[in-house]
Amino acid sequence: MSLGLSIRKRRKLLNITLQELANQTGADSGNLSRIERGAQGVSETLLRKICSALDCTPAYLYALTESASANTNTNTPFSVKKPQEFVSWFRSVAPYIHAFGGRTFVIAFGGEVVNEKQFTTLSHDLNLLASLEVRLVLVHGARPQIEERLKRAKLETKLANGLRVTDDEAMEAVKEANGVIRVEIEAQLSMGLINSPMAGSDIRVASGNFVTAKPLGVRDGVDLQHTGEVRKVNAAAIQKRLDDGELVLLSPLGYSPTGEAFNLSLEDVAVSTAIALDADKLIFLMDSEGVHNLRGELLREMTAKKAHNLLQHVTDNDDAINTSEDIVYYLPAAIRACEHGVARTHLISRHIDGAIIQELFTHDGIGTMVTELGLETMRQADIDDVGAILQLIEPLEAEGVLVKRGRERIEMEINYFQVMEHDNRVIGCAALYPFNQEKTAEFACLAVDPQYRGSGRGDKLFHFCEERARQLGFKTLFCLTTHTEHWFLERGFTEQTVDKLPAEKKKLYNFQRKSKVFIKAL
Repeated sequence: MSLGLSIRKRRKLLNITLQELANQTGADSGNLSRIERGAQGVSETLLRKICSALDCTPAYLYALTESASANTNTNTPFSVKKPQEFVSWFRSVAPYIHAFGGRTFVIAFGGEVVNEKQFTTLSHDLNLLASLEVRLVLVHGARPQIEERLKRAKLETKLANGLRVTDDEAMEAVKEANGVIRVEIEAQLSMGLINSPMAGSDIRVASGNFVTAKPLGVRDGVDLQHTGEVRKVNAAAIQKRLDDGELVLLSPLGYSPTGEAFNLSLEDVAVSTAIALDADKLIFLMDSEGVHNLRGELLREMTAKKAHNLLQHVTDNDDAINTSEDIVYYLPAAIRACEHGVARTHLISRHIDGAIIQELFTHDGIGTMVTELGLETMRQADIDDVGAILQLIEPLEAEGVLVKRGRERIEMEINYFQVMEHDNRVIGCAALYPFNQEKTAEFACLAVDPQYRGSGRGDKLFHFCEERARQLGFKTLFCLTTHTEHWFLERGFTEQTVDKLPAEKKKLYNFQRKSKVFIKAL
């Protein structure tokens, strides 16, 4: 069940019509209908309005979504009725286990995760990552806890351009809130109850004055006082704790050489730490499930450049209804991290149980991943790619789409193959066989992983090979096909007779297969 269906189920349970919900939330009933059908995403602001109207919380709706999925998903890897599926799933995560061991992950989350009792389940996932020898640095926020203490002390929250003005009284609330959160997190990570995910865990937590800060000073005529920004992160000290097998916990506080403490933003601390440590991953847990485009579609992957363009469009467009408030906070942080060498930044929902595990140990993930460069690259194949190429083409050979090639032939012809990689995984291949005397080349053996078809990757491979053929000085491309003649016609090929083939290829032509010949001038 999608989040939209969960909203619909809750609305029906309360006998609220779509129009009534629209009136209560100030939204358009057509947009609400598309959200319920899963055709449009929902922003954090609208989701909270919907929850208020339906007398529930976002966590309740996400839990309803997961519960329905668990009841209907017969392929769950944890099904005791189908242990073989569990074995297959467990084997599928082996590449990630190998890849993550010894890597450094910075995981950042707001104070809401602690306030709303979500850290207990998060600690289970952290324990799992720690058991896989992932080096973990946690950065927590404290906004709701600070607000509670200010309200209790009957102090007004002062903001200037979205930044908290931290005077002396507010700073006392900041210190108190961060201290309480730190103790709560350390207590949760110290659990080791038998018959629980924390059984046998031995997580040691290190905290300290790792962050040096400086005051933001006066901005637009407002003195922000004890509000500051990161000046330096003591990476060597943090690395020493990580080398000792400890988990490092950072609060949004920084200290100055003059002995002052400053209130920092969660995003600033997390990004600065990830950059200083040259972290492999920076993970933000937020209210929304990720970044949506203007059509409401969840963007699984995006480059820093694309993220910057989307952010600019959102900033300039007040009517961007599908965008979440989280974008304003976390997307600039993700862009900054990627531009300073952090390989991957993940934006995922804090409301989904096991969100980190699902994001890190599945191909598609559940949120948005921001990278400095695109994840897909094309290059000439090498001998290490033989196994991946065979895996791609064997199903097509079995269907008769491609001529059968054995491992030995692929190894001999590997220099003629080009491959497409997605996040270091080969997902497509094509071959370019040269016929130098006739100044032509054969385009052959095009194959794309079924999970990645339908997104123009076959075209990308073809154009890559076409450009390579031009660079090598060939005048024409030709191909033989029995199943995909229209695909080649649409790309500028014309049908020709067998006599038009190079002499050497003509001798090898299989008249029983009766492949059609297509040629394109370059």
